[in-house]
Formats: sequence, C-alpha cells, structure tokens
Amino acid sequence: MKPDNNNCGLPKWKRTLDACVIVLATPGLLLLAAVLVVIIRAVSNGPVLFRQERIGYKGRLFTCLKFRTMYCGSDNTDHHGYLRSLVHADVPMTKMDAHGDPRIIPFGKIMRASGLDELPQIINVLQGEMSLVGPRPCLTCEVEKFLPWQRERFDAVPGLTGLWQVNGKNQLTFTQMVQLDIRYARTKNLWLDLKILFKTIPVLVKQLSAVKTKIAVPLNHHRRTQPVVPVCPPSQKTETSIC
Repeated sequence: MKPDNNNCGLPKWKRTLDACVIVLATPGLLLLAAVLVVIIRAVSNGPVLFRQERIGYKGRLFTCLKFRTMYCGSDNTDHHGYLRSLVHADVPMTKMDAHGDPRIIPFGKIMRASGLDELPQIINVLQGEMSLVGPRPCLTCEVEKFLPWQRERFDAVPGLTGLWQVNGKNQLTFTQMVQLDIRYARTKNLWLDLKILFKTIPVLVKQLSAVKTKIAVPLNHHRRTQPVVPVCPPSQKTETSIC
C-alpha cells in the first residue's frame, strides 16, 4: 500500500523537487538502468532486483529496492553482525567489501561505489517511501541497537543521498552519521536539499575513482614484478576479477 503523502513526512516542496529532478533525469536514468540490467544478466544468474526490508519515516517498514550486486544465495549474517557492531563503535564505517568480497558479482563493486545499484530506489521515491535527499535507510538489525536519542533520525524520510553521504560517508563513525541525520531532520529545507544534490555528483566521482585506483594498482604492480624472459613464449592471460 502506498503511504499517504500527507502523513509520510514529505513537505510539498520536497515532493515537488523529487518529481522535477526525476522527470528531468528520466531519459538518462532509463538508459543507465537498461545497461545495468544487461550487465547483471550477463555476469550472474538470478533476479536483477534485490529487495530488502528497511526502516523509514517514524520507524515504518518498507521494501527498499536495489540492483543486485551479489551472487544469489550469499550469506548476509556476517554483514548484519558487522553493522550492529558499528552502532556503538568509535571507528569509521568502512564497508566490509572495502578489501574485496567474493560474494560480489563482476562490476558489482563499481556499481556500489558509483551509487548506480541504488537506482531502483527511484521507485521508492515515487511511492513516497523515500526522497532524493534524507538519511540512509537503516536495516532492522541496526535499529535494535539504537539509543533513544538516535531514533530522532527517523523524523526525516530516508533518501538516496544526504548530509552523511556528502560529508565523509564511510570515513565517519556511526554516531557522527546519526548526528548529521538529526541535524538534517531538524533543518531540512529546499536550499539544503539542492546543495546536497549538487555536492553528491563530485562525491560519487571521487568514490568511483578510488575504486578504479584500487583495481589498477595491483594490476600494474603485477606487471612490473613479472620477470622478462625473451626466449619464452608470451605468458597466458589471466582472469582478474574487478571485485
């Protein structure tokens, strides 16, 4: 059931901004989505979309959509445990896959770094369950560990991007993320949303460049350290996963 927009925490200006941006970006979004569908189908078996229960406005449950970036049947137990451990840990929220993860399909890491895996959440935005700008939608396993004051972050509708994403993201601790979320919930306005949207693009470019660098450095190092033996036939090519 679609939420009642009059009771889902979305002011008219926010719904208008979301709709205008989506309409303007629709041609490009459709092209990107089509390319990603082809890639996911080509490199792995299973559904293109990944559905997961998340916590939304005022603690309401909704089904969050993403492009699938892991092989079907992958165990998420360790990932959920890792997220719970970060709630009260004074350490950066580094992703588990930062140093490689065999569960991720080819091209999956690039999709994650660029945020393209979250493209289907446009549907969540259109349904009023999310907005373009807002706090990151939490998993239910995380919320179980929240302190009472941290629940104020749910006074804002979750978004595809937000203050946390453009102010350090995984370099920040969980507490710092929540503080930024609460700050947004208390001060959200049209100009703040526009500022966050414009800052998101260079942030994503930077994240994508960082991933490409991590992939390229080991490959270049491998080439430099191979001994040159002219009398031998060319070495066979080896498969290297970009994940």
